[in-house]
Amino acid sequence: MLDAYGVKAGPEGSFARQCLMARRLSEAGVRFVEICQGGWDHHNNLHKGLINRCAAIDKPTSALLTDLRERGLLEDTLVIFGSEFGRQPTAQGEDGRDHNITGYSMFLTGAGVKKGFTYGGTDEYGIKATEGRMHNNDFHATLLALMGLDHEKLTYRYAGRDFRPDRCGG
Repeated sequence: MLDAYGVKAGPEGSFARQCLMARRLSEAGVRFVEICQGGWDHHNNLHKGLINRCAAIDKPTSALLTDLRERGLLEDTLVIFGSEFGRQPTAQGEDGRDHNITGYSMFLTGAGVKKGFTYGGTDEYGIKATEGRMHNNDFHATLLALMGLDHEKLTYRYAGRDFRPDRCGG
């Protein structure tokens, strides 16, 4: 099992250990599990950095998704793979990329997510979303719906205003 996930000693095996622990926690019925892998802020050393980061997450991510599916846990487990924003398709300095808030990718699987479905697209350079743009509020409402919650029924009144979990502050 450790080999399937690519678990290694020290920091190199951190993400793999997190994936294995996430599977175990999901199996035990824990409702929310978050896995984080830092080191993606490639303003320099992009080539080497991406090779290292991708190598650290590829095998463990594949093992986790396979494991969840084989154990029947993926039917009820929502997996979200994303980040706070994307990266510009152009170089920053000699070997880096700057932040991109206008076009980036995420993937969702399990828990009723339609298989093989792609939503949206960017311009030919990957700079900004041109099709199927989705606001964060709509993304949050989608996640809540996949968890069986109606975002509109979660409205609460605070300081004279109505707030909902899908509305990022208002």
